[in-house]
Amino acid sequence: MAATKHAQAIKNDTKDYITTALLQMLAKEKLQTLTVSQVCKRAGVSRMAFYRNFDGLEQILYQYYQPKIAAVFDIIHQNSQDSVKYNSQMEFFTMFGDSLIISADHGFEPIIQQIFIEEIKKFYAPDSEGYWTTFMSAGVYAIWRKWLLEGQQKPLNEIMDFLKQFDLRTEESNL
Repeated sequence: MAATKHAQAIKNDTKDYITTALLQMLAKEKLQTLTVSQVCKRAGVSRMAFYRNFDGLEQILYQYYQPKIAAVFDIIHQNSQDSVKYNSQMEFFTMFGDSLIISADHGFEPIIQQIFIEEIKKFYAPDSEGYWTTFMSAGVYAIWRKWLLEGQQKPLNEIMDFLKQFDLRTEESNL
């Protein structure tokens, strides 16, 4: 059993080395210009070790960002108090704002967008065809993206109030 725990620890360390190497490289380079070999060299692991853990570079980013983004969305979804939602969103944008901007500049925004949309969809009742939830999720993402890329010129509570008003109009039209 000890060997299994040891092997699992080595596997986790390898995944961490690869993830750290990719994130460090993405601070300066675009995802499209990076290769698995470059990331492996930076991480100090073999290509075989890479492919034992990941299918590609995109999977690393998805696995890194998904639980972090989902955790914030879970807090927002579970709390009805505006102050908790506001604080959670402020904390999120403080922690991940730079990463979201880098994702747009360095070619991995579609991965971040996918995670956002998956999480935002949880806030809306699913419609039979999925068009409404897709529309709403993409719209909310677009609003946050615009706000971040334009330097957060409006206060966060104004953005939240805008989204809340749209939700109210949505509920009224569905009655």
